[in-house]
Amino acid sequence: MTISHSELVSLMEKSKGLLLVDVRSQEEVAKGCIPGSVHVPVSSVESVFSLEPDAFRDATGVPKPLPDSQDLVFHCQMGRRGEVATDIARRLGFKNARNYTGGYKEWSEKQCK
Repeated sequence: MTISHSELVSLMEKSKGLLLVDVRSQEEVAKGCIPGSVHVPVSSVESVFSLEPDAFRDATGVPKPLPDSQDLVFHCQMGRRGEVATDIARRLGFKNARNYTGGYKEWSEKQCK
């Protein structure tokens, strides 16, 4: 399941519980990120999203989403790692997890115009 740039912008404006997860490397995140996103490298998605709620909050600084949350979105630079992370989350029971396919590349191009 995917989400477009316009859908993400709308969700960011409307949802108080949005969890936008940036799965890029620390080096990529240091060059810029989508405001409000939480960094969890794609290599850590399975372990972090398998944590109990208190441990998840300790690891990420935000509450763990419920398995049926409509507000769980993953993204990377251009879409592929976000897709991998979304698949992992869905396998772990987060059935509505979505991938922002445009990634940070599209976000930065559209938001900087």
